[in-house]
Amino acid sequence: MLKIKEVQFVKSIVLLKDKPRPFYPEFAFAGRSNVGKSSLINALLNRKNIARVSKQPGKTRSINYFLINRNFYLVDLPGYGFARVSASEKKSWQTMIESYLLHSQELKELFVLIDAVVGPQKNDLQLIDWLRYQGIHFRVIATKTDKLSRSQLQTQLLRMGKMLELPESEPIIPFSATRRIGRGDLLATIDRLLKNGITE
Repeated sequence: MLKIKEVQFVKSIVLLKDKPRPFYPEFAFAGRSNVGKSSLINALLNRKNIARVSKQPGKTRSINYFLINRNFYLVDLPGYGFARVSASEKKSWQTMIESYLLHSQELKELFVLIDAVVGPQKNDLQLIDWLRYQGIHFRVIATKTDKLSRSQLQTQLLRMGKMLELPESEPIIPFSATRRIGRGDLLATIDRLLKNGITE
């Protein structure tokens, strides 16, 4: 399994032309503002505060690059769906995310995070419809799974899979940042994609 040996926050960008050099494979994470994206990244990398965790959603307002093992980047995209920002700021975030997803040639996989407790929301469905329309491959991670019982989680994962029309060959990855559930599966997925050299 992939071992996280070295983690370095490299830079935050707003424009794609400012991407860090040298170029490495990129694995990006997208999700609603309160989905637990920063907590997942911290747990995945086994670091406490490499990604900022805030009780106030919407803190990630740029594209953040983390260099892992001097081999690939984890890319933290701005959260979407946060109500307490202006319409112009929401539009700016949307443009930033879309530009990255459409034009970053180093992107190997996009992980879309969805809260396992509340399930897919309207803006989650809109994102996934847009990704399919653009031909951008993605995988779904269900976060906050520790808040559900085992039977509740299985029921919710089946419901989410049907709502999102996901193929059985690419099941949802259940993840809990507090209990580190799913960390091994996510690292194994990244490792496999790195070794394959292309998105499956």
